[in-house]
Parts: sequence; C-alpha cells; structure tokens
Amino acid sequence: MEKLYWLDQIKPQDRAQVGDKALYLSKIMERGYPVVPGFVVAADVWRQFLENLNSSESLVADLPYSSLHLDVSNWQQLQQVAGRLREEIISGSVPQNWVNKIFQAGKIWEKKCLILRPSLSISSGTQVIGNISGLLESVFCVCDPDAIAQGLKQTWSQLFRARSLVYWQSVGINLQQINLAVLVQPVENAIASGSFTTNISGAEIEATYGLGVSITKGEVLPDVHYIEEKTGVIQEQQLGNKILAYAVDNFTSVNAGEPLYTLMTDENCLLAYLLNEHQQKQYALPENYLQQLVILGNQLVSELGTKLTMKWTITEGTPTPKIYITQVSTPPSLNPSLHFLKGIGAARGRVKASAYVIVSSQPKPEQIPKGVIIIAPVITPDWLPLLHEVGGIITERGGLTSHAAILARELGIPAVVSAKNATNLIQTGERLLLDGDRGEVYRCQGESDNLLDGENISLHQHTNEPLDDHSNQPNYEFSMTKSLHEIATQLLVNLSQPNLIEKVQSLPVDGVGLLRSELMMLNILDGQNPHAWLLGGRQKELLETLSEQIKTFARAFTPRPILYRSLDWRPQDLPSFNDDGQSSPQSILGEHGTLSYLKNPAVFELELKALRGLQKNGYSNINLMLPFVRTVEEFVFCRRQVEEVGLTQNPHFQLWIMAEVPSVLFLLPEYIKAGVAGISIGTNDLTQLILGVDREQGDLATIFDERHPAVMGAIFQLIKMAKDGGIPCSICGQAPALYPEIIDKLIEWGITSISVEPEAVERTYQAIARAEKRLVLAAARKILGNS
Repeated sequence: MEKLYWLDQIKPQDRAQVGDKALYLSKIMERGYPVVPGFVVAADVWRQFLENLNSSESLVADLPYSSLHLDVSNWQQLQQVAGRLREEIISGSVPQNWVNKIFQAGKIWEKKCLILRPSLSISSGTQVIGNISGLLESVFCVCDPDAIAQGLKQTWSQLFRARSLVYWQSVGINLQQINLAVLVQPVENAIASGSFTTNISGAEIEATYGLGVSITKGEVLPDVHYIEEKTGVIQEQQLGNKILAYAVDNFTSVNAGEPLYTLMTDENCLLAYLLNEHQQKQYALPENYLQQLVILGNQLVSELGTKLTMKWTITEGTPTPKIYITQVSTPPSLNPSLHFLKGIGAARGRVKASAYVIVSSQPKPEQIPKGVIIIAPVITPDWLPLLHEVGGIITERGGLTSHAAILARELGIPAVVSAKNATNLIQTGERLLLDGDRGEVYRCQGESDNLLDGENISLHQHTNEPLDDHSNQPNYEFSMTKSLHEIATQLLVNLSQPNLIEKVQSLPVDGVGLLRSELMMLNILDGQNPHAWLLGGRQKELLETLSEQIKTFARAFTPRPILYRSLDWRPQDLPSFNDDGQSSPQSILGEHGTLSYLKNPAVFELELKALRGLQKNGYSNINLMLPFVRTVEEFVFCRRQVEEVGLTQNPHFQLWIMAEVPSVLFLLPEYIKAGVAGISIGTNDLTQLILGVDREQGDLATIFDERHPAVMGAIFQLIKMAKDGGIPCSICGQAPALYPEIIDKLIEWGITSISVEPEAVERTYQAIARAEKRLVLAAARKILGNS
C-alpha cells in the first residue's frame, strides 16, 4: 500500500483508486462545502489483498482474475460459493504495515469510532450501476488496529455476497471492472441525521435523531419536511415514527437529564437507545438547522442540477453543533430540456423505445408492434392480450388505480398515466424515454428508427439498471439487497397471468390473495363476451378452458391457498364486448359484481362448476371470493349456488367477500352470520365510493387518496369487526403497494394478510418486517418504562 488518499487532496484522475463516492465528496469539499474529513484506502489495496490470499482452492486463487459469472439460478450452489469466498476473505490476513498506516492516520482525529464507507467505480464500461447502498454497506469499528483490519475485510467481503454476485451478473459487470475503495472517516455523536432530496417539483428533507444508521436499517420512519422549490418555504411536515436512535457508545445521554435505555451494542462502537415519549412526538431536526439545510441544499442544486440526494448529519461538537455532508449522489443524467411531458408515474421502471400512437377516433387495434411505447387516451381491461410485449404505456387519462396502471404493474411494464394531450404531442415512430418512477416522458434527440422493422427495443425494467436490449419479461425475483427477516403477517400476491407464474411462485409469499378471473379469462375469450360463448353452444369448451387456466395457478402454488375472485366486469371496462343489455357505460358503478349474478347467473354457475371439478381432482387449495357485494341477500344467493354445486363439501373450502362497498361497514356482522369466512378489503373501490371520486380520472388524483382519514377509518373498522367476528381480514387493493407507510397502521390494527402486485412484493415484505419490528421495540420501551 503506497499511500492513503486524503479527501482534500484527491484529483479527478484518482477516480479509479478512490471511487465515485469519495471523488464527489472531494469535489464539493474543494468548493468549500462542510464535509467530514477522511482518507481513502485505494482500490489497488483491495486487489493486492485478493492476490495475496493464501489458499489452495482454485476458486480463491483465481479470484482476482475471475468474471464471477456463476449459475445464479442454482441458489444453493450460489450461497455455498459466496459463503466460501467471504470466509476466505474474513480469515485472511491484512499486512500489519497497512493496518498501522491506517491506524496512525485515524488517530489524528482523536475519535473512538470510525466508519468505513465502500466507494465504488466501474472501469472500461458504460454501465450505470445505480444505487448499490443495499449491496455495499458501511461498516463501523473502533479506532484500533485489530478492529480496523477486521472492518476492512468485512467491507471487502460484501462484494462477494450472493446478492452482490447476482447483481453484478445481471448488469453485465466483471470483477476486473470493479474498483472497490474504502473511505475512512471519524464518527461523532449527532443531534440528527438524514437526507436532502430534490427533484423538479421541490425538495424533501428526511430526519431522525442521532446517527443515520436507524434510517439505513429501516428501523425508523423519519420525519419528512417538504420544501417549495423557488422560495425555500416549508410547505408541509410529517412527523415520523422514531422509537430508537444510534450514537457512539462513549456518551451517557443524548439529551441532558433524559434517561438512556440501552437496547444493544453494535460493532463495539455503536449504541442503540430508545427515545422517550416526548422525543418521539417532536421533530428531530431543530428549526434553525432546518433552514440551514435548505440553504445548503439549494447551493448544491445551483451547482449540480435539480436532481440530487445529499446525506447529512449534525454533530454534537463544541462549542456549537455543525452540519456536515456525508454523501452526495445524482441520478443518471437526463437532459432537462428534453423533458416535454409530465403525468403520474403509475408503474415503475424506465424504457427507451419507439412511440405507437392510438387516437380516440381509432378502434382498439388488433395487434401492436413488439417493444413499442403505446400512447392512447385510455386503456381498458380488454386490451390485456395486446400488452404482453409492449415496452411502455402512456395514457391521457387515469390515476394510480386505473386499469392501465393496474395492468402495467402486474405485467412489469413502465407506465405514465394522466399525461395530458399525449396523443397530440407525440407522433408514431418518435424515440422516447419513459420514466415510470417520475411520471416523465423525454424525447431522444437524434434517434429514430422504422417502427415496424421488428428490431429489438432497448428496455430497462428498473431505474437502477442500464438501458440495454432485453425482452419485456418482468423480473420479480428478490434483489436481496436487504436481509430477509421472518414476518408474522401473511404476504400474498395479486395475479392473473399464467405466463408470470414461474417467476412469481418462488417469491416469499404465502399464496395468491387475489386471482383476477376477468383478466385471466381475457386471454382465452377471443374478444367475445362469455355469455356469447354460452349462447353459441360452446359451454363445454369454455368450462374446459377455464378449468385448465385455474388449475395452472392451483398446481403452481399448492399447498399455498388461492383466492379466486369470480368475474366482475363493468360495461365500460370491456367496450369491445358490445353487450347492449348492460347499463350505461357512463356510470362508475354499472351492473356488475354479485348483482349481475342475480340477473344472469349462467357464467357464475360455470365458474362454480370449474372450481368444483378441480376440487374433486384434489386441488383443495382454491377458495372463492365474491366481488362488489352490495347486500346480504346477494351473498346468500351466491352461497346457495356454491352449496348446490358441492364446493362446501370440502371442509377446507372458504367463501370470502370483497369488502369494497361502504354498506359492509354496517353489515359485516350480518355477513358473518350468513356464512362469510373472510373479507379482503378492496381499497380502490372503497376509496372512490367513500370519497365520491372516480378512480379513472387522473385530474382528481390529489383527491383520490387511500390515506384519507375517512378511508383509513373505514379500514380500521373493518379489521376490528373481522377480528371481533373471528374471521380473517386481508387487503388486496393498491393502497399498501402505493403507500407502504400505511402498513404500520395495518399491522398495528391486526390485519391478517396483505396482498400486492408482484412488483411490490419485496418492498412490501420489507415494510411489514420493519412495522413488526417497530411494534416489538415499542413494547420493549413500554416494559422498560414501567420497570
């Protein structure tokens, strides 16, 4: 190890040695911004360590020159290889002269605790590595030679965790391209820490007490301050859920006079402590420092651009505390001058492809070119068979719970809805970049191609991956960027497409909480109303086809349960079916749900026969859920149909209802008496009916909010009544996926299960784990407070 790179002496040509994180901090330090001092252990040191590992195993001996592109589909083998590599690194010996040099440099700060921050750069490639904070985490250690050596090895070894190996292979990066440096900085106790994030609409400041470790670990829900872009005025503040905080363990109390309740000691350096009730009810960030952060953040924006994230901490130094910047990052560059269309980001991901415009005067197309971004006034469920191979979706109307949004999220297609005048502003054949995370559409200047030439379209499913040539097949595998904790609340998945089963069935879900029959059947109906099949004498054919479709799901998930929701179509959802006997397409309600079964039960009876046939063939994991039930009488009618066909002869069979019509708030005890075995809260319809807002109208997106007190109050009441009635209560609407912050309340109130789209499984799993952990910590604080 020739030298250490001090932050205030780093040059642009040092990037490969110091990594991007250290280089960016060095740049802003040079411009006079307050940055915690530090030095970098170069990437060459990491490579030398790997080359000097003394092992007889060929895998380890070849490590510095290996691509490490393993068979990531063989999960057991991958775990074994990753574990062996990390074991070799941790048991390896760091040369004493290296350790002494780092120790002597760290001693000058006279601080007990150090933080080792991975600082990465990629050479000889144009790949965008995105946010890797979950892959490479900072390591804390005391300023001691042995601890420093162990901390270095722990930091380096993270590159060879199974989740890291999967990630590097997925983005096409070889080990030889990775430059892993380590930024070493002192750690001081902090009054508060958090982040400052900006975008085109303004800024958000997140804050919590103490060091920022609690946010990184997901153990607190930080306070959020929303800042107006031009004036810097605080528009809104939301108090977080802060139960604990972290500090360096050489202090006695964070606030003078306040008792300290120790939970754990971490890394022989950090202390986690419980906050008292008064602290939890206060904002962590003092008002005067909030204003200083706004000024500091705006200065950075003026130099670096409108989109950035700055992490900060306020040290408890003397004579007065001081704000320090600990990290600055900017997203992959998008030229703001090219952004010409803004809507609502309805499905995550970015895609770069050619536009295919369909105006309102045109009928629904019979086919759509593969890989294009489709632009239409609105998309209804009967478009589903056409959407499987499109690259992206833009609609002029619709909200977060519109059909276009729901279809896009299940299919893993980036989408923007409520993009005004999109069909007029965009021409077929234009090259676009659609950002489903931000709800933005960009023109790609200087790029064009023949829309119908059949070439592959560059597709990017997630914002932290490069825009490369891929097929439009959603990837629902866990990224494993965070450790997987056991959860008590059941996590279920909403599903309808058989071609997604293979990827979804391996997710950590307890079953299918909503099998959408109407979307499932659209693939087999050939554009005809199912009643037309029956009138045409094709009842047997439809029964066999439907049975086969349901069996595909039942077989894949057995023994995990499946809640099959019987058909629920509104006339305006299926304009191409041309069923003139139904009510006006202008109604947001229409003659749908179980009410339609009373008028014409033929299709419902066919569904029941299909379920009973599968039940007789041994598929006992299928249960039935009735949609949009308005009255107890409707339920009783359906229950009798179910009994007549013989489904209740199986003791495992359960008959549920969707709790989405407000009348259920008053009638649930009567439903339970009538035989309802469980309820699933449909927040989409429940919200629009309680608030009187059509969920298809993007103009009313700010009003259509599942977090509205009236809606949350209804959800609380349903969970409580279900618990009192002794039946399970699930939730399968879009609310938990769109607003993970409400999961804390759902868990606290006693929800039995949460069912989400496949793309939301990972973040919902983590949100449930955090919520359950916070409940445990709150209980611990209560016990300690009473002792």
